[in-house]
Amino acid sequence: MIAAEDLIALVRNYNPKTNETLIRAAYDYGRAMHEGQVRRSGEPYFTHPVAVAAILTEQQLDDATIVTALLHDTIEDTKSTYAEISKRFGEEIALLVDGVTKLTNLQLSSTETKQAENFRKLFMAMSRDLRVILVKLADRLHNMRTIKAMAHEKQVQKARETMDIYAPLAGRMGMQWMREELEDLAFRVLNPEARASIIRRFITLQRETGDVIHRITSDMRIELDKMKIEADVFGRAKKPYSIWRKMQEKEMGFSRLSDIYGFRVITRSESDCYAALGAIHRRWRAVPGRFKDYISQPKSNGYRSIHTTVSGRDGKRVEVQIRTRQMHEVAETGVAAHWSYRDGVRAQNPFAVDPARWIASLTEQFDAEEDHDAFMEAVKLEMYSDQVFCFTPKGDVVRMPKGATPLDFAYAIHTRIGAGCVGAKVDGLRVPLWTRLKNGQSVEIITAEGQTPQATWLDIATTGKAKSAIRRSLREANRERYIKLGRELARSAFEHVGKKASDKVLDTAARTLRLDDADTLLARLGSAEITARDVVEAVYPDLAPRKQTGVEPSRAVIGLEPDQGFERASCCQPLPGERIVGIVRRGQGVIVHAIDCARLADVENEPDRWIDLHWASGDHAPIYPVSLELTIGNDAGVLGRICTLIGEQNANISDLQFIDRKPDFYRLTIDIALSDAEHLHSVMSALEAESDVAAVVRVRDRDHEQDRPRNAAE
Repeated sequence: MIAAEDLIALVRNYNPKTNETLIRAAYDYGRAMHEGQVRRSGEPYFTHPVAVAAILTEQQLDDATIVTALLHDTIEDTKSTYAEISKRFGEEIALLVDGVTKLTNLQLSSTETKQAENFRKLFMAMSRDLRVILVKLADRLHNMRTIKAMAHEKQVQKARETMDIYAPLAGRMGMQWMREELEDLAFRVLNPEARASIIRRFITLQRETGDVIHRITSDMRIELDKMKIEADVFGRAKKPYSIWRKMQEKEMGFSRLSDIYGFRVITRSESDCYAALGAIHRRWRAVPGRFKDYISQPKSNGYRSIHTTVSGRDGKRVEVQIRTRQMHEVAETGVAAHWSYRDGVRAQNPFAVDPARWIASLTEQFDAEEDHDAFMEAVKLEMYSDQVFCFTPKGDVVRMPKGATPLDFAYAIHTRIGAGCVGAKVDGLRVPLWTRLKNGQSVEIITAEGQTPQATWLDIATTGKAKSAIRRSLREANRERYIKLGRELARSAFEHVGKKASDKVLDTAARTLRLDDADTLLARLGSAEITARDVVEAVYPDLAPRKQTGVEPSRAVIGLEPDQGFERASCCQPLPGERIVGIVRRGQGVIVHAIDCARLADVENEPDRWIDLHWASGDHAPIYPVSLELTIGNDAGVLGRICTLIGEQNANISDLQFIDRKPDFYRLTIDIALSDAEHLHSVMSALEAESDVAAVVRVRDRDHEQDRPRNAAE
């Protein structure tokens, strides 16, 4: 156990003006109160509060927080009381100790309903004084370091609670080192075999490649010296859990992972950060899409740094973080930097965030949630989020969680903008509302009078603020009256064109218009937000004949060199209107793939072969084959009606094959020549509305070996 004088010396190292008498008194009082108590390991119990205090000295925290750590279990586990703590050590420390005690009593891994209420209490405690959470996190860290003394069932419960709540909370507060250690300690309990396997592979890798970290660090120092940039360079292998999570996310083995090493460059000034970035990019090739500038656009917890990934020795990727010393201090301690001391005075770090403002921004959107499930959803979304920064057309910056959509962007600007959103443009191009936004993109929200939030938006929105606002609007809507009116309008409109407004037709129209269900469709129709003609055309678009002139097929794709030809990949069959990318194949021109084609994973590490392409704007001829799989009733005349229906949509059938024949149904594939994605949508909507069609799906990623991206030498 650390002696009182040794603990005081740890504090004195960063705060020579520390109140040694106060810390010594708290040490002696805590040891007396816990006298006779032992931990499961057999050690005196007071070793735990002292270890927690020592952890907090590493973050250079103030005396009140250190004293709270020494006393944090006295009210709960001893005869001590709030009144006595207040009398001996002051009201501030008594409040902090009481706050930690209340947090300890929360059963955060209980049922969802109770867990939601406990999270509310957690955030209330955070809002009063964030130092309560700092002590609790240090308490959990020491408990996880010594968890082996617990029964296995208790270990699993504490590890899961740590992985789900405390680790992401530490990360959200900017204490990334603590998040990584908590995750890895929990990983050791929850999946010891996987962790041991990764460590063994690391040992094998080091034996085969030598000290990669030392070599790359030396190379970076040489490049920085050439530019006369004063900086410290540090390298490290990533934690086992971080590697395991990346393996799961990318669905690849350890041998295929490349960015398993991380490096930090600590400079003297902000201008040196960008100079160092230039030096590193001149020496090593930057990996596209892996650059983030958190200096110009800092995270909400005050984090500032430049992130880039480069291809190092032997083609291996390494991640590099570049920041100043002050930025590094905030990166290490996060929100805790507000209470850090140096040379006896509160550290004046210009990058440290105001804790009160930070916690207010985190909890603001949770207050509006009325039900427990919605509250828990909002909390977990925000706790696990990273940040992306996008721009309004005027150049204003909007900060959102990673994975945010244009709909989240609209609500981030103003609830009224979100409620009236009918579309969005990203970097000048119209995109669906469910598009995931990326750092640095410019987003323009298109609104319309009379628009109201739709139920489907709940599946698109990712932020707690957007989801809360959408739910409120849906609850307030007078749906029943509009649904009845909409049903009459739909019946009349479909009868006018010789069709029936059956439930299946209305469901198909709802899906086509990206609405949640037929009732939502009818409610919007009854409230005049959409017209009856919109609903009819969603199922039978032949009422508005398509133009079939415009873009020449040879010039359908934009972004190719003048002498480059292209072919559509048969595996994903991309259509005009869909996002595409080109892959160069030696002697075979460019193969155009849909951006989400699974085959692109084969050339993920060959960015020089990728070409950014897009379809030419205008009307395309119906010459692009697409494969559909249909399940239809085995009745006389059904197939003929299907073929007639496809012809009515101005689409040509180029091939038809039966897959399965049963007494009551057929399964078949039909190849149809179409003009664009909208044309495909129209055909599928018409087929889905047909009563004899049980299912219709687009067939993609067939085993077309000729489209598989291969090595450039093949």
